[in-house]
Amino acid sequence: MSEYATLPFTNKIALVTGSGRGIGRSIALHFARNGADVVVNFFRNRAPAEETAAEIEKLGRRALVVKADVGDIQDIERLFDEVEKAFGGLDIFIHNAASGYNRPAMQQKPKGWDWTMNINARSLLFAAQRAAPLMAKRGGGYIVSITSPGSTRVLPEYVVVGASKAALEALTRYLAIELAAQNIVVNAVAPGVVETDALKHFNAVNDPSLLEHSTAATPAGRLVMPEDVANVVAFLCTPAASMIRGQVIVVDGGYLLPVN
Repeated sequence: MSEYATLPFTNKIALVTGSGRGIGRSIALHFARNGADVVVNFFRNRAPAEETAAEIEKLGRRALVVKADVGDIQDIERLFDEVEKAFGGLDIFIHNAASGYNRPAMQQKPKGWDWTMNINARSLLFAAQRAAPLMAKRGGGYIVSITSPGSTRVLPEYVVVGASKAALEALTRYLAIELAAQNIVVNAVAPGVVETDALKHFNAVNDPSLLEHSTAATPAGRLVMPEDVANVVAFLCTPAASMIRGQVIVVDGGYLLPVN
């Protein structure tokens, strides 16, 4: 048997929303390195998505790039139509795309609420409705959502995003029960402070001490890297994790453990 044939996701098809950059990109590349063909989704910026797809193809895997706003029901339908047309089925769905209006609760507006809820939470429900039949064709599958500690902790100006992530986690539990009979395993991962390009940009522009303070406050001694999140997401999509259902796995290096 060849080394390639032993890769854990050989002949698997994975869809990762918001996979042009950051955590989504790392997850997509992790699956590709381990044998999967990957659907790369983006909404605004095509270039990074195409770069991710090119990296996947360099690994000898197939990549499909699909522009879709997961906050729009018609775009969700089109996204899964394209997945079905290209691959005929789906094994893994990673709900990573997210957005939101960060401002105090008293300054939030209905448009910001609807935008954030539709992209972060509503999309999981209606994407799962489309993903489940495609997974059933292949004997089952895995759904993992990327959530946030802000679902249960109060973070500055995070009220709408936090509420959307709380809804996302509730959906994770309900879907885990309803889809279990179809051999579909559903969980969520909550990263802590992750060292991404976006965080570095925020650090440089808004708070030069953010990275230093966050690192000092992390018992593991370093910030979480996108690859750390990808490792846990991928584990949840293996038979070894089949008895983990409807759970939120925190990946933060112990950041949230001390009482501040």
